[in-house]
Amino acid sequence: MLDLGRTFLQAVERCPRHLAIVDGQQRYTYAEWALFIGALEQYLLQQGLKKGDRVLSILQNRFEAATLHWACQMAGITIVPVNWRAKADELAFYLNNSQSKLIFYEATSAGELALVLKDQKVPAVFCGPEDGLVEKPILFSQCIAQAKMPTPLASTTDCSVMLYTSGTTGKPKGVPRTQGAERAAGIAHIAQNQYRNYEVTLGVMPLYHTMGVRTLLALCLGNGTYVALPKWHAPTAIDLIAQEKVSHLYLVPTLYHDLINAPNFNSDLVKTTTKLGFAGAPMHDALLLELNELFKPELFVNHYGSSEIYTFTINQQAVEKPGSAGRAGLNGRIRVVALDNAPHKASAEDVLLPSVEGQIICDLQSDEAFAGYWQRPDANEKSLRDGWYFTGDTGYFDQDGELFVTGRVDDMIISGGENISPVEIESLLSLHPAVDEVAVAGIKDERLGQKVVAFIHLKENVLPEELDLYCKESELLNFKRPRQYVFVKEIPKSPVGKILRRKLVAGEYELS
Repeated sequence: MLDLGRTFLQAVERCPRHLAIVDGQQRYTYAEWALFIGALEQYLLQQGLKKGDRVLSILQNRFEAATLHWACQMAGITIVPVNWRAKADELAFYLNNSQSKLIFYEATSAGELALVLKDQKVPAVFCGPEDGLVEKPILFSQCIAQAKMPTPLASTTDCSVMLYTSGTTGKPKGVPRTQGAERAAGIAHIAQNQYRNYEVTLGVMPLYHTMGVRTLLALCLGNGTYVALPKWHAPTAIDLIAQEKVSHLYLVPTLYHDLINAPNFNSDLVKTTTKLGFAGAPMHDALLLELNELFKPELFVNHYGSSEIYTFTINQQAVEKPGSAGRAGLNGRIRVVALDNAPHKASAEDVLLPSVEGQIICDLQSDEAFAGYWQRPDANEKSLRDGWYFTGDTGYFDQDGELFVTGRVDDMIISGGENISPVEIESLLSLHPAVDEVAVAGIKDERLGQKVVAFIHLKENVLPEELDLYCKESELLNFKRPRQYVFVKEIPKSPVGKILRRKLVAGEYELS
């Protein structure tokens, strides 16, 4: 298998004059971009970095971030991309945990990074417009001033990227991924989403997230065009889709929701977009159906996976069977096994029958799999067993052998002794015409242990009694019905659109 450096050169050799990346006024072909990548690779090596070293990237999706990603692949250096919104204590953790030797940052992350660098001296490169800089840091523009063709120095077994999990409890965990695993995931992504050569995509999913990295790599494999959108803004996204003739989108459900509710959305403006894909969180039925009506895509893919193993399952007919995550991807095997019941831990052999809910696990022999968490033997012991990755997600196979993901083990509501998954309730309530967005969580209750509470952002006014009647008249079992409806100004979410149920449980929301 080719390493990622040679993969990029393959794209340059195939179509040197094809447009590779767009970022505002910057528009570069593969041949032009290669010279910037080679210049930056040379800069990294001149700083004394060598194969296996790590570089911290605190950047939005922009030309500099994408160029740095590819330069690291050439040199065999591990890129460690982190959230550009991170606070100083978080940045200090990422820097120290990854033992990064060089930092790339921009104006939005400069203030927090400055607090970190008061206590330790790590060289840092500033990316972006230089206007108004009080101090004179190392500038990215200087690092790429000497145009040079890149030289691939890595192999498929070298580490490509280390992503950090969101860390809903405790500190985030580093997920090192090899170049071979990254390339295998990119190839599978192309096949499973039926991308053609020369696709054009919106580079909006952050490059510190597995979906963002996959978008960048997959486009190169097919000589596509990466249209960078540094910060999510739905009206701007629509303008870019129309201007650049974006052919496919790969987003989390939240961004799709924002897109079709933007004031300038019009189906004619997005008519070039013929393929839709989503991941990162379940998509509720109402949004799925509305997107299908507005875009009329040739293909609508539900992709289920993680940072640790990129693909678990794929459903290429998301609209035909809403809620189904489909079947195992090209490189994977999955099972649903019994939930852990302390002190007993379920094994990979505790396989459940169809329709019985349990924990989803994936074979670690997948070409897309990681080998273990960075310096976290405790996390490895919890999640890696019997040659399988225990995902922490709950779900079940239906009678057709298709997987339905019902939530996280930690999100499971135990009410009156019954296990209740939030996703089923959310999907039902999302179909009510007054509901814009909904999240369900278990709130402490003296009698039931936990009670089911629905937090709702409304499109139009509705009484809780009307929503309760709607649930009663549905096929939802009585014990799963919400016992309370809370109308909120906004559903709390992570930067990549995942519902933060812990904030709902903690009361961290505003009433509408």
